[in-house]
Amino acid sequence: MSSQETTINSTTNKVSLMSNLKKMKLQVLVMFAAIAVIMLFFYFATEGSYLTPRNISNLLRQTAITGILAIGMVFVIISAEIDLSVGSMMGLLGGAAAIMDVWWQLPLPLTIVLTLCAGFLLGLWNGWWVAYRKVPSFIVTLAGLLAFRGILIGITGGSTVAPTTADMGIIGQSYLPDMFSLITTVGALAVFFAWQGKLRKTRTQHKLSNNPVTGDIFKFGLIAIFALGTVLLLNDYRGVPTPVLLLVVLMFAAAFMAKKTAFGRRIYAIGGNLEASRLSGINVERTKLSVFAINGLLVGVAGLILASRLGAGSPSAGNIAELDAIAACVIGGTSLAGGVGTVFGAVMGAFIMASLDNGMSMMDVPTYWQSIIKGSILLLAVWMDVASKKRA
Repeated sequence: MSSQETTINSTTNKVSLMSNLKKMKLQVLVMFAAIAVIMLFFYFATEGSYLTPRNISNLLRQTAITGILAIGMVFVIISAEIDLSVGSMMGLLGGAAAIMDVWWQLPLPLTIVLTLCAGFLLGLWNGWWVAYRKVPSFIVTLAGLLAFRGILIGITGGSTVAPTTADMGIIGQSYLPDMFSLITTVGALAVFFAWQGKLRKTRTQHKLSNNPVTGDIFKFGLIAIFALGTVLLLNDYRGVPTPVLLLVVLMFAAAFMAKKTAFGRRIYAIGGNLEASRLSGINVERTKLSVFAINGLLVGVAGLILASRLGAGSPSAGNIAELDAIAACVIGGTSLAGGVGTVFGAVMGAFIMASLDNGMSMMDVPTYWQSIIKGSILLLAVWMDVASKKRA
């Protein structure tokens, strides 16, 4: 390749990268604006009840399950696949956890380990069929949707397994001590700011451009105010719910994996161009298998939270949760064509979905209207994604 062609390709890549960054920033701003509009609407529609500390706590607890499912789902969709079985899988794993807790009376740590291992194996099962047997993920996971629900009904005998023990309730119903939440938040913010400062110093040493100092200070100030304000608001009720802590930890861990590891970059590469990824030496089959296994592991976490929150294992638990997870990813900017998406965007999408559910429930909106509205929002989000690709 000539030096001129190399220069042209380099310039094209830089323009494409800048375009993607601008698009991502725009999507983030649009999501924040949507959240603000939703909050204001339901605040006035419920005469202020929507933004009370108690309801914000309930809203974040609702977000936790969908958010954790969305974290796993976003990697599946980025790799240009889909998983329609996560709702049934979550119900099955939650039911299995309830059986181990109520019927078998196993210690909580053992129940957690066995449930997570089962989720990992179910994810491997889906991934093996997709990656090595070349069965379309839509068909594999549609079969899982039916099979996992059938297994759940079979092992529970169609009845609810309840009540779970107080130990099991710790996962989904407990709250963190106020002082622990504040100290942890301040510590996490300090680590984050120190890391950002180090990155800024490294960029300066390598003579790379940095954002203006005043802009970074303003941005970090907003982050600190938001984080500390949320913790203080939740402490005003009972404290930070344990499921919310799990969501935040998993969100940052998954975001780090997506952006800072070779494995994460391979997932984006596979979703962006499968054949080019294969020719560049990426083991496509193993990567896709790993993506589905990670997704199954996260579904196991969501199943434990669901069983703990309900205090039972129900044959109907997790019904159509897969649609909420997919909608959260799409609303958060993930492309169903693969190769595009972020963990933070998926969690924000989950928060938007939970906000709508919570607000409409408080307003006593009929269930069928809730489904119509959520379906319309999903259709609109997909249409916007398709339209943006045509413009590009």
